[in-house]
Amino acid sequence: MASEPAGPDLGAVFDTHVASEFETKDLDATMATMVDEPSVTHVPTLAGGVGAAEVRRFYDDHFIGHWPEDVAITRVSRTLGADRVVDEMVMHFTHDQVMDTFLPGVAPTGKPVRLPVVVVAGFEDGKVAYERIYWDQASLLVQVGALDPSDLPVSGDEQAAKLLEPDRPCNELIARAANRPLPA
Repeated sequence: MASEPAGPDLGAVFDTHVASEFETKDLDATMATMVDEPSVTHVPTLAGGVGAAEVRRFYDDHFIGHWPEDVAITRVSRTLGADRVVDEMVMHFTHDQVMDTFLPGVAPTGKPVRLPVVVVAGFEDGKVAYERIYWDQASLLVQVGALDPSDLPVSGDEQAAKLLEPDRPCNELIARAANRPLPA
């Protein structure tokens, strides 16, 4: 009995897409992994674009080549579906340059960042049709010193540490909150 030919390896296509964004920093190669009219949304900052012209402009003006040189990505997990790749990862970088995508309007602080990020990439005909990227903006702002966590139930680098070291304690924010009065 002949089996159906397998479709494209969506994980491999997405790996090529990400490598084109962060390693080779090649705009044309990145766009070649995408459908004719893709969309990209960085949900916490609403950065991105809809349609080829907007996505290309966003990538060129704000994303590809606009990251600290030391940016590194550690994949925590990947979920593959028939038309979707979901990557859970931790991004590591030093905030040593303007980063419109993640920190619009925030001057470089020189601070190290470890940030959990989830990317949901949808596919059509073996190419990236959309990307929706999620992260905790409060955690990022704490790590670059733009938000004081002492008055709010937010954390910084501890989120990434917990993902990378699952045996770390849980419920630290709950314990911290128990030791301070409730706001009026």
